[in-house]
Amino acid sequence: MAKAYRIPDYRKMYPDAGGEVISLLKTTERKMQYQEYDLKMEQTIVSQEDQTITTIPSREDSLERLADQEVQFAGETESVEETVLRKIQYAQLHKALSLLSDDERELIDRLFFQGQTEREAAADMGIYRNAIHKRKNRILGKLKNFLENF
Repeated sequence: MAKAYRIPDYRKMYPDAGGEVISLLKTTERKMQYQEYDLKMEQTIVSQEDQTITTIPSREDSLERLADQEVQFAGETESVEETVLRKIQYAQLHKALSLLSDDERELIDRLFFQGQTEREAAADMGIYRNAIHKRKNRILGKLKNFLENF
């Protein structure tokens, strides 16, 4: 169980401070307590009358816990415009990929779609990793040029 939060005795800490200063320190400390402790703690209330236990969840929750509970966020939905733009970009990318030679398309497929590393692709193709790296950069430049000219 978490340790209870205590507000310090400001009279002892600042004996020369006036009443307004002490009051302000206590108010500020209580606000900090609320933000740092009260919001983050799950509370359990036991009713003595009908012997029921009620759990009030934390008001500050983790993204992981909300994802486990399958809570959907309003910002997650994609707008129609974003969907259309994404589909247009995919179509342009597929068109640009179709303009590559078979060898170039194979290398891009290995590196970006099959998830191979440059070192793995080089071993499979029987060439040096540096050659794969240079080819990849040349092909990406070619794709960038194609996409900019669409």
